[in-house]
Amino acid sequence: MPLISFKKNMPAIEVPAGTVLMTALLEAGLPVASSCDGDGVCAKCKIIIVDGKQNLSAENDTENFLREKNGLSSEVRISCQTRVQGDITIDATYW
Repeated sequence: MPLISFKKNMPAIEVPAGTVLMTALLEAGLPVASSCDGDGVCAKCKIIIVDGKQNLSAENDTENFLREKNGLSSEVRISCQTRVQGDITIDATYW
């Protein structure tokens, strides 16, 4: 199972492959910013991918739209639109 590690000193979490990143974080008890409850509207659930970008699902049309609309850099993913396929290391500005 994929391992989600954190840039900050937080315990890693193991999740089944294909799990939505936002869901994995919320189920682990971590706060995830959102005003749309994960519907892919607000982009507040953005997560910085420190390592393992290749182990995430491809960006979908919703995520590409939100990235362009909000001027997000390529290392940022929208957690409600991203599935974990392998090991990653992440960070967020609100942790």
